[in-house]
Amino acid sequence: MEDESSVEFHQKLLSIDEKLGLEDMEALKFLCSDLISPKYLEDIKSAHQLFRKFMAEDLLDKENCFLVAELLFLIKQHYLLQNIGYTKEKVQNELSTKGKISSYRVMLYNLSEEITKEEFESIKFLLHKDVTKTLTSFLNLLKYMEKKELLSENNLEMLEKVCTPLSKNLTKRINQFKQEKKESEWPLEQSVPEQPMPKAQEEKKLSVTSRTAVSLWKESIEENPETRQYVMGRRHRGYCIIFNNSEFQTMNFREGSDKDVAELTSVFEWLEFTVTTYDNKTKEEMEEILTQCSVNPEHQDSDCFVCFVLTHGESGSVFSSDEKSIAILDLTSYFRAHRCPGLKNKPKLFFFQACQGEDIQEGVPLEADARNANISPPAPRNIPQKCIPNEADFLIGMATVDGCSAIRNKIKGSWYIQALCHQLKRLVPRQEDILTILTVVNDIVSQQADPKGKIKQMPQPAFTLRKKVIFPMPQDGPPPSEENFSSL
Repeated sequence: MEDESSVEFHQKLLSIDEKLGLEDMEALKFLCSDLISPKYLEDIKSAHQLFRKFMAEDLLDKENCFLVAELLFLIKQHYLLQNIGYTKEKVQNELSTKGKISSYRVMLYNLSEEITKEEFESIKFLLHKDVTKTLTSFLNLLKYMEKKELLSENNLEMLEKVCTPLSKNLTKRINQFKQEKKESEWPLEQSVPEQPMPKAQEEKKLSVTSRTAVSLWKESIEENPETRQYVMGRRHRGYCIIFNNSEFQTMNFREGSDKDVAELTSVFEWLEFTVTTYDNKTKEEMEEILTQCSVNPEHQDSDCFVCFVLTHGESGSVFSSDEKSIAILDLTSYFRAHRCPGLKNKPKLFFFQACQGEDIQEGVPLEADARNANISPPAPRNIPQKCIPNEADFLIGMATVDGCSAIRNKIKGSWYIQALCHQLKRLVPRQEDILTILTVVNDIVSQQADPKGKIKQMPQPAFTLRKKVIFPMPQDGPPPSEENFSSL
């Protein structure tokens, strides 16, 4: 039993390793460079190597994996916390007492998250006599400065000097850390240097230092909007593509889907997206469209990408017009960072109006977007893990939970898409983020029912977003007019 639990624990760590990229590894190694020798860290190329070193140093075991949770929390990979039994809220609550990453490291890492490419190049120019030109990231620059003894916890003068003319925010972070550090050291100033520090006082100092790290992290999130939400101010808002498969060889015609397309086009053009609809495409045609879209150079100047798939479906997949199954994960894979670098670190939003199971209760004029439909309702399940991309910045909006049907009204359109369009028009002007909007959509759709009150539906989002997605209020003003939204 002990061996089985150990294997399971290592499998969880390995699953985390598989989902972390090179930038994540750079951040992890930097944050724990006070715990592990920098010389040893140079040879570490993967997260599982780092975790193995933690275990060798008695910093990690299956009974205490908070260090891993703390690191994931600090680099904002919150969706991976569930692999080791943590949530973002649980880490926040325990950080002040269990945190091992120094406030100095947190402060420097927060600076690296805030600094722009232009500011980084300016700092390299200002330090051209002291640092090499080959440094490719701000974290590498900080490590180089530490190695050359130009930077340390008690020597921030040079860093502050080069940041001051560039950004008030950067300077503020440094000054805040210095003030917090000064306040945390007051017990030391009152003790006799030759005497060992009492244990209670030592614990108090550790607690104060940990609270400083928490304070620095919270300050970074609360006062700098760019760390809380994705940038939405580039030249182009982005592309919104809609696959509308309503005609099939043997499957039912999806009557009412044209109503969804019209609403989506109206709303996302209002949100300043370039909207393109593709009707009744085969699997090969859909794959070609996704390929061409993923290599579009204009993504470089875009804020975001949105894709809607309106079709029939089954668990974990959707159908093309030639009735071939396409895995949802395959559809999203075209826009992963290595295949679509123009959208790296930008939100990629996918919405699926398609059943994820074949069993529903009958209703007219209501239909299910399933391959076949019968009258036995299945038990609702969560979105299968196989549908969720294993890298950051994706959102998957499903019209229904796995195993259940997604309802479409033949006249008014689908419950999910119509509710989503209505809530976007209502809540974008209030500057609500997309997850808040989808929560409202969940509530609205869950209250819908057929005339007999027997057919129900519950949408479900899944995401690896690192920040809030908040669409700016369009320059054209209020949303397009609509009929009063009522039960479909």
